[in-house]
This record gives sequence, C-alpha cells and structure tokens, in this order.
Amino acid sequence: QVQLVESGGGLVQAGHSLRLSCAASGRTFGDYTMGWFRQGSGKEREFVATIGRSGDYSYYADSVKDRFTISRDNAKNILYLQMNSLKPEDTAVYFCAAGGWRKESEYLYWGQGTQVTISS
Repeated sequence: QVQLVESGGGLVQAGHSLRLSCAASGRTFGDYTMGWFRQGSGKEREFVATIGRSGDYSYYADSVKDRFTISRDNAKNILYLQMNSLKPEDTAVYFCAAGGWRKESEYLYWGQGTQVTISS
C-alpha cells in the first residue's frame, strides 16, 4: 500500500509558475513508476506526465511538453511537477499516482488531488 498526498496547488496568473509536490509513504517509493494526471471541471481525467522508477526517463502529454517537468527524489519519497508558462486551460485538479505509465487504468494508488487555477 502507498499513500500519496499532493500539495502546492493554488491560484496564479497566466504565464506564471507553480510546483506541485506529492509526498509518498508506505511501501518503497522507488519501486514505482509515478505519474501526474489532471481533471478539469466537467472533463475526464487526463494524463499529464510520467517518470521511471529512478527518474532516468519521462514522458509528457503534448499539451504540457516543454512547459512542465516531472521529477522525483527517491531519498525523500517526493514526486514533483514543475509547471511553467501556465495557461488558463491548465486549470484542473491535479492528481499524483503510483504504479503505471501513460494509462489511468494502469495506476495502483492515487492521491486526493490539489486544485490549480490559472487566471487570464
């Protein structure tokens, strides 16, 4: 069992940056691939980014590529999502998840989400 808690969300203006964190506890964090997903109001949850167990490879949705960076600190059991050049369409609840790759159905554990709101 892995427990995941996101933090770092908030309200910022378009063009600004935010860094989300996801603190993990329970089983060994480094055993799991990790990912970020998001769900806008009235929309389905969508894939944002994923990272390998040691952080040596990652993959991004086209909508966030070159603006967002996923990273992890296995010593601290924390997953990050650095979000730059934010746009209003990035507004969503952001979730971290453990154990999968690009598909939501692959993931075993989920956090409760953190709200990110981008004003124009």
